[in-house]
Amino acid sequence: MKEFWSGRIRNAAPYVPGEQPREGKYIKLNTNECPYPPSPRVLEAIRQAANGDLRLYPDPECLALRQAIARREGLGVEQVFCSNGSDEVLAFAFQAFFDPDREVVFPRITYSFYPVYTDYFGLKCRRVPMNPDFSDPVEELCGHNGGVVLCNPNAPTGIAVGLDVVERLLRANPDVVVIVDEAYVDFGANSAVPLIEQYPNLLVVQTASKSRALAGLRVGWAMGNENLINGLCCVRDSINSYTLDRIAQAGARAAIEDEAYFQINCRKVMDTRDWATKVLKEMGFTVLDSKANFLFLSHPTRGGKELLDALRTRGILVRWWSDPPIADWLRVTIGRDEEMTALIQAMQELVC
Repeated sequence: MKEFWSGRIRNAAPYVPGEQPREGKYIKLNTNECPYPPSPRVLEAIRQAANGDLRLYPDPECLALRQAIARREGLGVEQVFCSNGSDEVLAFAFQAFFDPDREVVFPRITYSFYPVYTDYFGLKCRRVPMNPDFSDPVEELCGHNGGVVLCNPNAPTGIAVGLDVVERLLRANPDVVVIVDEAYVDFGANSAVPLIEQYPNLLVVQTASKSRALAGLRVGWAMGNENLINGLCCVRDSINSYTLDRIAQAGARAAIEDEAYFQINCRKVMDTRDWATKVLKEMGFTVLDSKANFLFLSHPTRGGKELLDALRTRGILVRWWSDPPIADWLRVTIGRDEEMTALIQAMQELVC
């Protein structure tokens, strides 16, 4: 029954997040969460922020957090926008910069929230088929569109492109906004932030959920030309000016400022990723070259859904999509070393 539902959502197909089990004990390798806790400085900042001031509204401009991000990235504070997770930042960006009469383009296999946004906001999109090796179809993203969205590194493949490719897209699409979604950039890819001064149509979106271990706090940000940031503010303030609460702002600021802890955690995840990739390849898996905190893999004799179900019976959760081009593939989040060892042992039982 969809009685009283608006026409906008009656036939909508919303995004489906990865499973968050409420029963049983699982090794969770399905939602790209960080396997390590946030910085102790984050926890202390949250404790200090949880005081009587919670009766007051938070800073709607997130000034202290934006200043911390700007300092780290070498930007002006007017070039930074913060909100409730990068998903919300992206939702604001789709509303701020894309028009219904022009197609938004992005790769066919990418973050599955993008087509949800275009449908929900009444936009048109063109999903460009991937190259046979799952690399991005760059040529088809150049020109004749109303905006470009590039996830770099891409999800769920983990493949990253260099800044030369990002610049090619910016030069080929000078009259529309190019969004570069860098949710996973801290695990070995190159950020497009250094290109912001040169390209006024570039919007870079990042998150505290992955590399800074704050998925539960919901903090994301965008960086770009001041004109683009003002556009995001216009959308935000037309919906909800207070998107980030006091605790989230304090915790995220502490995470940004603890650079040493951030670098250590990223290095641990990358080392585990590279080790797991090598072992899985030796077992006969095809594993794409990942610059993210996950692996995208397939096996020549065992289907994706078959492996998904078999791993679950062994207490291990991974991510699978029924979409035909990737139905035989799994996305596996990088966990702690002992969790990845358990995954590999289970895989050996299933494929060897």
